[in-house]
Amino acid sequence: MTNSHITITTARTGSTRGPLVAPAPDTPTAPPAAAASVRPPGTPSAAARTALETARRRTLDLTDPVTDEDLTAQHSRLMSPLVWDLAHIASQEDLWLVRTAGRRPGIRPDLDPLYDAFRHPRADRPALPLLDPTAARAYLASVRAETWDVLAAVDTSPDNPDPLLASGFVFGMLAQHEQQHDETMLATLQLRKGPPVLHAPAPPPAPADAAGLPREVLVPGGPFIMGTSIDPWALDNERPHHTVDLAAFWLDTVPVTNAAYQEFITAGGYRDPRWWTPAGWRHIQETGIEAPLFWRQERGQWLRRRFGVIEEVPGDEPVLHVSWYEADAYARWAGRRLPTEAEWEKAARHDSATGRSRRYPWGDAEPGPEHANLGQRHLQPAPAGSYPAGAAPSGARQLIGDVWEWTASDFNPYPCFTAFPYKEYSEVFFGPEYKVLRGGAFSVDPVAARGTFRNWDYPIRRQIFAGFRTARDAFDDGRA
Repeated sequence: MTNSHITITTARTGSTRGPLVAPAPDTPTAPPAAAASVRPPGTPSAAARTALETARRRTLDLTDPVTDEDLTAQHSRLMSPLVWDLAHIASQEDLWLVRTAGRRPGIRPDLDPLYDAFRHPRADRPALPLLDPTAARAYLASVRAETWDVLAAVDTSPDNPDPLLASGFVFGMLAQHEQQHDETMLATLQLRKGPPVLHAPAPPPAPADAAGLPREVLVPGGPFIMGTSIDPWALDNERPHHTVDLAAFWLDTVPVTNAAYQEFITAGGYRDPRWWTPAGWRHIQETGIEAPLFWRQERGQWLRRRFGVIEEVPGDEPVLHVSWYEADAYARWAGRRLPTEAEWEKAARHDSATGRSRRYPWGDAEPGPEHANLGQRHLQPAPAGSYPAGAAPSGARQLIGDVWEWTASDFNPYPCFTAFPYKEYSEVFFGPEYKVLRGGAFSVDPVAARGTFRNWDYPIRRQIFAGFRTARDAFDDGRA
């Protein structure tokens, strides 16, 4: 699950955070304060305002085109009614930015229990006395007006001793929270039946060199710095940075494509228990799943439904809407495996020439359209091999954007993890029940697409914008 909920708790104090954007990469030699040597342009308050404005534009772009009936309907029991998300975004902004950061009475504290994500499972939310669309939008606007007053009044400098305010952390946290709900609402609109309500241009075609890329890249063995202690808007589960020593491994240069996945289907992959974990095989048997979600076969041709459009499945796109069980089974069938979370991050961030871990695969610059398919500019992944300017030092492409990538790892804390600002953000989800996804999809905004950002969900989940790539050990083939 992309963690898109924030609950009412008392904030912890005593943490320190670095400057707002474009910090120096985490390094094994410098402590966090010394490593954070690159100062961002502008001010933390300006960056916070931009991030909040960007998120709000997207929220309205997702909800304005649909009818009130669509906003109040539950399009799947896996998802909330869209109107719940609207008011929940406002409720959490009211709690954290108006009341906590601004120390003001707030707009509607009485709504906190109604929009508490832990108190009310998604399947139960349609039965709640929710605000109607008009009232939810008014609530959203009134909270935002108060937020701007708070942002203008508080100290967001990096040396503010309050860790919620230092570098504007709490404002960045809420911008990420809203963007995560936007991604959830986008998934709801994909589940919605009916004609299209969202439109976007197709991604550019694959670059000329895509067809000649090697199948896999070698990631050298040795230590690297995983996680971050200096990125000021990084969330608690990304912290602190720590050294991880890995053996060399081979990683797919690009995510597994629809064409490759169709080979698995054609070979009987869904009918052969050899490729599935026991739990995965039980799930396949119980559900009758035979292909990725939203796929169907007609007259020997695979079609998919994408935001209300029925179209042929494009063979050169990364496969999408597959569960962890399906990704793991494909990897076994292919004689490979899913990469661990640490392997994924090393391939994405580690620069062996300098020994440093970058903020993004391409470096420390903020993502641009040349680097990755992010921010819902398109409503689908780009062809495999796209974005050569976004390649990692390992040579792998599309590690950020296009599709979330399942890893082999359970969602666990890093060494010396400290919950902040409350344990329900990450700590209550740690354990083998959830699998980690990395990288972010086309549905993810750059504010939540760092190379350290961690997502997690149940291994059965398919409505999320998830794909994968595979790996294999290097020590057994004589080439590394």
